[in-house]
Amino acid sequence: PLFTARQAASKFVEVPKDYVAVYVGEKQKRLVIPILSYLNQPSFQDLLYQAEEEFGYDHPLGGLTIPCSDDV
Repeated sequence: PLFTARQAASKFVEVPKDYVAVYVGEKQKRLVIPILSYLNQPSFQDLLYQAEEEFGYDHPLGGLTIPCSDDV
């Protein structure tokens, strides 16, 4: 299950074990996703590669910024 910004209203909210905070879309919507479920997905791996190409390893929001729209 995904947790939306409403469920994790602040970037300071603790992320549960085995989850990671990611920011997506133009408005940098915060999602908390179960990382183990996504890591083996080729589409997610492609998004991680795109994030590395676009942002490197500098993610000022405190979570991983992924260059995709909210619906992806």
